[in-house]
Amino acid sequence: MKHLSIDIETYSSVDIKKSGLYKYVQSDDFQVLLFAYSVDGGEVQIIDLINGEEIPFNIKIAMLSPDVVKHAFNAAFEWYCLSKYLNVPNPELWLSQWRCTMVHGLYCGYPGSLSAVGQALGMSEDKKKMSVGKRLIDIFCKPCKPTKTNGMRTRTLPVHEPEKWALFKDYCRQDVVTEMEAEKMLSFWQAPDYVQKQWELDMKINAYGTAIDMELVNGALYCSESDTDKLMNRAREITGLDNPKSDTQLKEWAVKRLDAEIPSLDKKNLALLLQKELPGDVREMLNIRKELGKTSVTKYKAMENAVCGDGRVRGLLQFYGANRTGRWAGRLVQVQNLPRNYLENLSAARNIVKKKNPEGLGLLFGSVSDTLSQLIRTAFIPSKGNKFVVADFSAIEARVIAWLAGEEWRQEVFRTHGKIYEASASAMFGVPIEKIKKGNPEYALRAKGKVAELALGYQGSAGALVQMGALDMGLSEEELPDIVRRWRAANKNIVGLWYAAENAAVECMRTAKQTGINKGILFTREADIIHGLDFLTVTLPSGRKLFYARPYLAPNAWGNESLHYAGMDQTTKKWCELETYGGKLVENIVQAIARDCLAEAMDRLQKNGFRIVMHIHDEVVIDCPEESVDLERACKIMCEPVEWAEGLQLNAAGFIGDYYMKD
Repeated sequence: MKHLSIDIETYSSVDIKKSGLYKYVQSDDFQVLLFAYSVDGGEVQIIDLINGEEIPFNIKIAMLSPDVVKHAFNAAFEWYCLSKYLNVPNPELWLSQWRCTMVHGLYCGYPGSLSAVGQALGMSEDKKKMSVGKRLIDIFCKPCKPTKTNGMRTRTLPVHEPEKWALFKDYCRQDVVTEMEAEKMLSFWQAPDYVQKQWELDMKINAYGTAIDMELVNGALYCSESDTDKLMNRAREITGLDNPKSDTQLKEWAVKRLDAEIPSLDKKNLALLLQKELPGDVREMLNIRKELGKTSVTKYKAMENAVCGDGRVRGLLQFYGANRTGRWAGRLVQVQNLPRNYLENLSAARNIVKKKNPEGLGLLFGSVSDTLSQLIRTAFIPSKGNKFVVADFSAIEARVIAWLAGEEWRQEVFRTHGKIYEASASAMFGVPIEKIKKGNPEYALRAKGKVAELALGYQGSAGALVQMGALDMGLSEEELPDIVRRWRAANKNIVGLWYAAENAAVECMRTAKQTGINKGILFTREADIIHGLDFLTVTLPSGRKLFYARPYLAPNAWGNESLHYAGMDQTTKKWCELETYGGKLVENIVQAIARDCLAEAMDRLQKNGFRIVMHIHDEVVIDCPEESVDLERACKIMCEPVEWAEGLQLNAAGFIGDYYMKD
């Protein structure tokens, strides 16, 4: 026996979507119901555990044997559930025996659900059968509402619905068949061994989790509820409305009060309205609406839902969560999307919140909801007796694109002072960088350099500047095209990189010949005729590949040939036909390389004894015993040269703290 393909069905009263895998499994009533397996691709067998059947002894031995590879779709689930069921003494050591078919699919550019992968790969799919499967999960894997009809029971067992239970067993068995077929179809394109190791490290980080300051969370929820009640009461006094949070009711009131049409009360229109001359009661009400519209409390509720019995939140990160580039995505509390903090005295604000004193919070810090929003990061705290060491790559994407394009003046900036916004403004406007400093009139150019750097690196134009907040910074629409022109003139090698990437993709598609660009990046047409799969791949300097499925050439909006492919639309989250261009290809490549740098740094940190508890974008959060805190060493490890990226200028900085924040 060399391979076991596995799928299980489980029960827990904990809502896995709200609370995550780890709290779900740690529930006292967690139970494995069904165990389906296939040995070396053979016929799928199913063990009805809840009805007293037992996993065969040879399969139990194989489950724990390092010589047998275990396959599952979203293997994190099977690994953690079965480590509890089988009482595995050291689950972390067991990880290396598992292979995740979901990660394999994500590596090849496919979606993250088994049914979506099957559909994208062209497997036969019965949508009715899939919807029945989801319904069966709702019936047998979750608590049910007690009613007179069901005898006031809180759970449905096989004995209550024997016919549906038989269907459920077929559903579980079919999942193993689908997983094996997906693995077989993708077998020609295996992820490199180091990606497997990165997944294992990710699993260890997620399983260890990070501590949560529940005193702060509880205080924040109390203060938010109290402040909301106060604002709602005042809103009712002003408007006379039953529900002033209702957009429809409030809009009708405001239209009558102003005797003018209002398109909507969304964030953008609300900001525009508040810039106008308004009656005092309308202005007060719109400011209340603005406060009520803030979602600061949502993440505190997510922490409350997900925190485990030991005060830690687990499963915050999704490996390969960003389709194609392989970057991590946030889960549960969504740590990749945390509000920034600007308060000078976070500790004082935290103490007031812990005392459940919303009045004092408002008196000292103004807006209660805004203050609570700024404190969200600080709810993540180190283990008892430890400190957080937070180390962040500095301007990683800007450094990578400069290295990749061979933009030497930018490389020199990163080798020396690192002030890319000032240097960019200097290059764009021909002003000595020494003059672009606070107190000088030339300092105003820094804002133009900053917004240009943030918006234009991936072939963005005036629209990208607007999206990045150029108009909010005081720039006029009329000067935006000039900023674009000046930035591109100062960064000719980056501009050249856009067209090199686009031309390489088109040339590779036309000729089916491997086409290379800077730093050994290779565009290759790859196909598996037997399974009908076709990709354009981009080999990165690390050796990892980016995949564009079912590629073809077609005219773009300007009538030029461009690359089209099948992929996940980031807005609709549907598998569909997409179009790309040079700047977007470069963005994928740069972000993927930056991701590989982070993965390399995390590997080095953990090998040097640093315990990583989470990471946000290009920032690593380390839980470190007070006696061995060493920020300088952590940053030095992150900046060590990367073997496959000779000449890439990396820099990292950070802070030591009693809680997480944006330094």
